[in-house]
Amino acid sequence: MPEHVPILQLMGVAVLTLATVIWVVGLSRLLRRARAGAAVRHHGQVLRALPRQRRSGPVSESVELTPEERAAFAGLVRQFSDSRP
Repeated sequence: MPEHVPILQLMGVAVLTLATVIWVVGLSRLLRRARAGAAVRHHGQVLRALPRQRRSGPVSESVELTPEERAAFAGLVRQFSDSRP
């Protein structure tokens, strides 16, 4: 034991070292448990954090176009397709 180091300073280093060892052991056990839990989870099991997904999409809406509107739309499509490189 060094003579120039106070006993409280040596105790502080020992306490910090012990706290570090306890933290590392606890963290490794937590990670190991999480990894084991992930391996047990089945493929079809639903995650609770995600909302339920709908099986079907939204209702499709359609509007009948007049011949003039169809011609205008076709002109826009040609204009956009011609401007592409």
